[in-house]
Amino acid sequence: MRVVIVQTEDELKVCLDIRRRVFVEEQQVPIEEEIDDQDAVGVGHHVYIEDENGRPVATARYKPYGDVHGGTAKIQRVAVLRSYRKGGYGRAVMAAIEALALADGFNRAVLDAQCHAEGFYHKLGYCTVSDEPFYDAGILHVRMEKALRQAPVAR
Repeated sequence: MRVVIVQTEDELKVCLDIRRRVFVEEQQVPIEEEIDDQDAVGVGHHVYIEDENGRPVATARYKPYGDVHGGTAKIQRVAVLRSYRKGGYGRAVMAAIEALALADGFNRAVLDAQCHAEGFYHKLGYCTVSDEPFYDAGILHVRMEKALRQAPVAR
């Protein structure tokens, strides 16, 4: 596996392609709800994971959340291609995006998890903090959070 921290338009297109395949094609999320103002080089903080053959298979992004001085990153758009789920790529992309946020000075992460993935995030140390599930893009989600304490990786 190789982690790519997005720095070019071509790298960003890789992330958007994975997200299109997972969210738009597979989960039927309208494209206009999937792409937003964070999807630009220099604005959003994106990563993707390549498999051992160099094929991009997973992506995630984060953005500052709430009070920027509060040190919280909101992790979003976590996507793993269907045929690569259960292969450790979800765990790898989460470790990569958390390490990037930590290296950028954030000490806490929040995310809105699709309900079917709540158990996955619990295994990664996230706690559910929302009282009730809520809809986002027509899919039930819960709010989760975690303190980021791992050693940061060099950028």
